[in-house]
Amino acid sequence: MSGSKAVKTKKKIDGNSFLLLITIVLFFVMYIAGVIIFNEQGFGKVQNFLNLFISNAGLIVIAAGMTVVMITGGIDISVGSVVALTCMLLAWMMENKGMGAVPATILVLVMGVVFGLAQGFLVAYLNIQPFIVTLAGMFFARGMTAIVSTDMISITNETFLSWAKFKIYFPFGGYLNRKGVMIYPYIYPSVVIALVVLVLVFVMLKYTKFGRSIYAVGGNEQSALLMGLNVRKTKLKAYVLSSTLCGLGGFLFCLNTCAGFVEQAKGLEMDAIASSVIGGTLLTGGVGNVFGSLFGVLIKGTIEAFITFQGTLSSWWTRITIAALLCFFIVLQSIFAAVKEKNKH
Repeated sequence: MSGSKAVKTKKKIDGNSFLLLITIVLFFVMYIAGVIIFNEQGFGKVQNFLNLFISNAGLIVIAAGMTVVMITGGIDISVGSVVALTCMLLAWMMENKGMGAVPATILVLVMGVVFGLAQGFLVAYLNIQPFIVTLAGMFFARGMTAIVSTDMISITNETFLSWAKFKIYFPFGGYLNRKGVMIYPYIYPSVVIALVVLVLVFVMLKYTKFGRSIYAVGGNEQSALLMGLNVRKTKLKAYVLSSTLCGLGGFLFCLNTCAGFVEQAKGLEMDAIASSVIGGTLLTGGVGNVFGSLFGVLIKGTIEAFITFQGTLSSWWTRITIAALLCFFIVLQSIFAAVKEKNKH
């Protein structure tokens, strides 16, 4: 009996689950190391941990959408440019056109849906490679950002700024500042929205017919067709969901920056892809978990925090470290895939 239990446990922690476990353990090891090394600078404060979520709320949502697309065996490299276009449109509509914060936000979310429909149609129904389609989407969105305005537009809309500045305080984890005033940790509504989206996408992937279809299409497209699944429709929906979440992520990103400019969010698509891969999403499709992607985002945030607290290192070390981790996880994926293939024969 104990032997069968051991086999079941081994199966559970094999391959992809093991990759996810490595990601989670890596995050906690890195964070604990930061607490030990930068203890005097206050790395271990609750607020510093919450800052990982505050500064990356938009990326969490975008990485969740990226994970869905990557599970289908696709990719979306347009997300960084779509975020820049979202921020620019929000700033332009509110500042130059006098539009309210609510209608401007609704319009950019609709824009995300339309963008996803266009890209999804080209990928799913015209069978064009996702990389080529989303590369064109990346150039198009970045170009449209410059068409709207080549200058930086700062947002001064009172409603939008009230959203950006609204703090949700925690009744624990406080500390006394130099003036003897108790300071309690806080988050912004953007973090709540990001975590709610993450949970909803997780539930959708795990417990709905659409979610199971996404895994089936990514696992083996031919088998999915034989099972009677509408592969084209599933792919289209995946790209629409990704771009919709990108529009929402762009809105959350804009709440942090309160401005729109052409060079905004450059390289964000690579952060989203890296977060998904580090979180255990296979580049070949069929496997992925949005909570793994969350830990991928938190690892990136922790590396950035290290560099900030260290004080003398260049911010480019974040890119270098993420690149090294990405290579490490891709090699691990290849090893597990080879072992899995060997066990079949």
